[in-house]
Amino acid sequence: MTNGVVDKQELLRTADTLTEALPYMRKHAGKTFVIKYGGHAMGDEALADNFARDIVLMKQVGMNPIVVHGGGPQIGKMLERLKIESSFIDGLRVTDKATIEVVEMVLSGSINKSIVGAINKVGGKAVGLSGKDSNLVIAEPLRRTKKDPESQIEQFLDLGFVGHPKDVNADFLNMFAGSDIIPVIAPIGLGENGETYNINADTMAGAIAGALDAERLLLLTDIAGVLDKDKNLVPEMNEDMAKAFIEDGTIQGGMIPKIETCIKALHDNVGASVIIDGRVEHALLLELFTEHGAGTLIQG
Repeated sequence: MTNGVVDKQELLRTADTLTEALPYMRKHAGKTFVIKYGGHAMGDEALADNFARDIVLMKQVGMNPIVVHGGGPQIGKMLERLKIESSFIDGLRVTDKATIEVVEMVLSGSINKSIVGAINKVGGKAVGLSGKDSNLVIAEPLRRTKKDPESQIEQFLDLGFVGHPKDVNADFLNMFAGSDIIPVIAPIGLGENGETYNINADTMAGAIAGALDAERLLLLTDIAGVLDKDKNLVPEMNEDMAKAFIEDGTIQGGMIPKIETCIKALHDNVGASVIIDGRVEHALLLELFTEHGAGTLIQG
């Protein structure tokens, strides 16, 4: 087989891919997609470059992508370097005044600007934000309780400056929809009295998607998606099925709050939620522009 024939076949495969994607590009044009970016996809240089290209392509074909990012491992490393001890309650980092200063520095600083730089490097026009900009996300303290095993009395847990979204300034974000600008948002919220709050990135993305009536909320993870008891991928599920999987233990651990975020987004008028394997190259494009997708689609 000659090099010319090989090149032609590759071009034909590219043309087939574009043809398959075209109906989805038309379907998604003008609609808002909120993407939670984190995990291995953010830590791997090649995957980070692919992610940036995917986001720019989404914007180029008329979609309105909004990126919300995490950064737990990077926060942990910086706290360790500064010799600030961390403690966790139910998987949530207890955030005192010294810790929240580091959290904001890492999330709104180095991580946020790194993602903005990657997107701009491949032709996008990204702008870094946090929930404090233009009162984008007003937060309130996250309240958690735990039952004392001896007295069976519910006790409030003090998580410090760990917050929960109370209000989202949708008008501010809607200004970017008709522009070339791609918002990249750090999960930092502003308290009603000017406090700074650390917000779980999944929760932040879900709240923003709900406030904007987004077409989809997409959560990038480090697993293939929701798996059944035989560890096979579940490509689609509805709310009832998701709740049943939690009830019977099929869904457990850190996947439970992700599923709960996805379900709440559906109740907040988000078209669908998707849990995507961020370790897969161009996972966003596979999910949005192909028939089979790249994760688990959750809809009502």
